[in-house]
Formats: sequence, C-alpha cells, structure tokens
Amino acid sequence: MHVYINLPVADLDRSRRFFSVLGFDFNDKFSDATGLAMRISETSTAMLLTHEKFASFTPRRIADSREVSEVLTALQLASREAVDRMTDQALASGGEPVGTAQDHGFMYGRAFSDPDGHIWEPIWMNPDAMGDEE
Repeated sequence: MHVYINLPVADLDRSRRFFSVLGFDFNDKFSDATGLAMRISETSTAMLLTHEKFASFTPRRIADSREVSEVLTALQLASREAVDRMTDQALASGGEPVGTAQDHGFMYGRAFSDPDGHIWEPIWMNPDAMGDEE
C-alpha cells in the first residue's frame, strides 16, 4: 500500500526549499504548478498542494494549521542523532519548535512545524524494544 498525505501550503517554492534542506526529494513527474510530490519513503508521499488545489478535493474549510492541529505526521528515523539533525535543520530553516523532546528510553522524538504550520515528528524507536510484532 502506498500512502499519500495531502497538505495545503501557501508557497510551493518555499516548501520545496524547506523540505530539500531536510533531505527530502521530489518526484517532478507528479509535480506541477499546483502541487509537489515529496518522497517520504518508497511507499509514502506527501502531496504539498496549493490552497486552491487542496480545496478542490474537499468541501470542508482548510484548517489554519498555525491555530489548530489537523494532523501530526511522525517520521521514524534510524537514530536519535538523525532525529536531532532533522529537527535542528528544520528549526534553522524557518521551522518552529513544537513542545519539548520526548525521551522514553526505547523511543525518542522531537517535533517542529513547517512554514505552513503542519507538525512533523521525527522519532527513533529502539528496534530491540519493539520485538517481532508488526
């Protein structure tokens, strides 16, 4: 199964610059003047869409993500250091901190909001603590 996360953004160029700094790349075959297909993994893509394009998919009002939380997108990374690196890069590139670091021993995470206010949560989980269950 491939997962597509659709998010409204105010400025596609700004979003591309911000997420490029964090190491994401874009599938230009599925991007145009109304949206960017940002690869998260082999099976996950964030579609960053202009407000007009996003609005064409829903009858509901677009949430102001600086005022309300519409989604929390957690990204499992390979290490605690990768979590810190991504979060620090996001903050240095115009993102805002959200809450404080969460350290539960077997799991570590931080959160930031992108320039449009969407919350991203890089996390690391100790694979030994997860066991064999999926």
